[in-house]
Amino acid sequence: MMERETFFSGQPVIDRKRGSSFPLGATVSQDGVNFSVFSKNADAIELLLFDNAEDLGPTRTILLDSKKNRTYHYWHVHVPDIGQGQIYGYRAYGSYEPERGMRFNSCKVLLDPYCRAVVVPEKYSRKLARGPGDNCGTAMKSMVTDPRLYDWEGDRPLMRSFARTIIYEMHVRGFTAHPSSGVSTGKRGTYAGLIEKIPYLQDLGITAVELLPVFHFDEQDAPPRFKNYWGYAPVSFFAPTPAYSSRKDPLETVDEFRDMVKSLHRAGIEVILDVVYNHTAEGDHDGPTLCFRGFANDSYYMLERDKTYHANYAGCGNTLDASNPFVRRMIIDSLHYWVEEMHVDGFRFDLASIMTRDSQGRPLDNPPVLWDIETDPALAGIKLIAEPWDATGLYLVGSFVGERWREWNGRFRDDVRSFLKGDSGAISRFACRLLGSPDIFGHGEREPEQSINFVTCHDGFTINDLVSFNHKHNEANGEENRDGSADNLSWNCGIEGPTDSPAIEELRNRQVKNFLSVTLLAPGVPMILMGDEVRRTQGGNNNAYCHDSEISWFDWDLLARHADLHRFVKNLITARLQFYVASDVPGLTLNQLLQQAHIQWHGVKLNQPDWGADSHAIALTATSLRGRFMIHLMMNAYWEDLEFEVPSVAVSPGQNWKRWIDTFMESPEDICSWDDAAVFREAIYKVRSRSLVVLVARLENHGKL
Repeated sequence: MMERETFFSGQPVIDRKRGSSFPLGATVSQDGVNFSVFSKNADAIELLLFDNAEDLGPTRTILLDSKKNRTYHYWHVHVPDIGQGQIYGYRAYGSYEPERGMRFNSCKVLLDPYCRAVVVPEKYSRKLARGPGDNCGTAMKSMVTDPRLYDWEGDRPLMRSFARTIIYEMHVRGFTAHPSSGVSTGKRGTYAGLIEKIPYLQDLGITAVELLPVFHFDEQDAPPRFKNYWGYAPVSFFAPTPAYSSRKDPLETVDEFRDMVKSLHRAGIEVILDVVYNHTAEGDHDGPTLCFRGFANDSYYMLERDKTYHANYAGCGNTLDASNPFVRRMIIDSLHYWVEEMHVDGFRFDLASIMTRDSQGRPLDNPPVLWDIETDPALAGIKLIAEPWDATGLYLVGSFVGERWREWNGRFRDDVRSFLKGDSGAISRFACRLLGSPDIFGHGEREPEQSINFVTCHDGFTINDLVSFNHKHNEANGEENRDGSADNLSWNCGIEGPTDSPAIEELRNRQVKNFLSVTLLAPGVPMILMGDEVRRTQGGNNNAYCHDSEISWFDWDLLARHADLHRFVKNLITARLQFYVASDVPGLTLNQLLQQAHIQWHGVKLNQPDWGADSHAIALTATSLRGRFMIHLMMNAYWEDLEFEVPSVAVSPGQNWKRWIDTFMESPEDICSWDDAAVFREAIYKVRSRSLVVLVARLENHGKL
């Protein structure tokens, strides 16, 4: 009788001689490791075991027999007497026929697509991963991990509602890499460094960090002399990048990431990962062979009619074929891993519209992978956020598939920018964004938090640069300023770039407060870009993907320089959370919210909104859902002061408006706590040029706001 062994609880039975096709990847058992990898058309697979990442050759090579070690399209073997920490890789043998989509190259050492830790040799070379030569000594390699050995101390994902969520989009390295960060020596720019700055996030009021890609990526996927800083160049969908670890051992990288998640959870902060399931770092037909291309190029990627070439809906050389059942399985398995083994709270899917395309690139009405994700019980309660467009024009804002997905609202960004800079014809669109974009999300049973509201993100200007530059300044990228978008809807307030003019600086500061006020007051889920609360600048660079330098890092000296703005944002967030805790009614749709809030529109005259193309002023009055208070908002995007009529608080005698926000005023009068706000009894409020005012009133028989 063939000897068999049972995995730890919940795992399948392993045949010690043959291994098992499931689970994919490297799985530790009592007396060894089971390896399984997908490759549909390979003739043979070799498993390579290494003592060190730098070794020019493996210490042991195991040929997987196509009859004994293959089940369907899965190659597998059980190797006794090894365990966590074992370094390994693969070679795949097969046809090199690009015109048929086949690109096997047995000279290249391949990463396991399911590896949980990546080892990068000091002499790693993306260049040597191309062509016919052997790259054993310069190839990334995989490492065996055992998730059972980490103590989570009872930690679980927080599962906070979107109604109570404030997202802070940030770069792990950029957050603490600057010398001014005050982070311990050796921990700047790392997961451990982020842990040291958690009190700052707590104090600001952040409830969720959205981390730019942390999946292991190829830093060499960048122009010569530069490095890939943003991380949108994945080579593994399971391993955290060691580039952000303060520790050298890849196993410790995995644990340091877990320590970060656990520490953020203890502080009440969720972890959302920016995930890139639309392309990999292997690039186009001339790209390197790192992993997927070497195992199953025609399965992992969408190919053109001439299969020599990769379809490129991501703008990065290739496109993962999410309609392929094996790729779909990998994506789902990856999401399961990050939730179940790494305890993350959600995902923001980069260029998510690509995942609606079939293998020929045609958009599908009901893309299987998105419904797989939406209905997966293991992902129930996990935040799902889509960037609902791709690099070739498929724009699905407001029509993204499914019920659970929240969407990055690019129209919020553009319309708010346009109105606040003073463009003609923008007022109607701005009004819609101020109400949670009912023209986009008002159909069906969409929730008030369907829209992710933002005016800046990693891709484009920071908020400081949005009000300081009319034009992009990407000369440092080495492409003669040709890269990056030329259409930024920005306004420099009169002078291009930094200035010593007090008047210009006051105007810029006011505009920043206007942008952040609209973002944090509008229904939807607000997202703030790292450092916008202290006017972080990139010197006008709107495409800083290749700069691991002070161009991209958070300069902590700005915290003292712009303490007034930091205070303003902190108070806005505090009030936002108080407001939504008081007003949140589970199950309410966006349309029901707007109906029950009793919104009245005004212009400078009460009940006379001006929707004309030349109008730059708008006001609204609304009542909270539970009837606790009223707000009256006045927005003057005009270059001169305007006098707005103010409605009376006609609920009971003696009640008055209080001035909560006036972005024209200096700190601390620009924003007050609701209870400490100054009483306003006049019928006219002079709203100064380029400023926003919010009045609040507590209604009868209610206590504090």
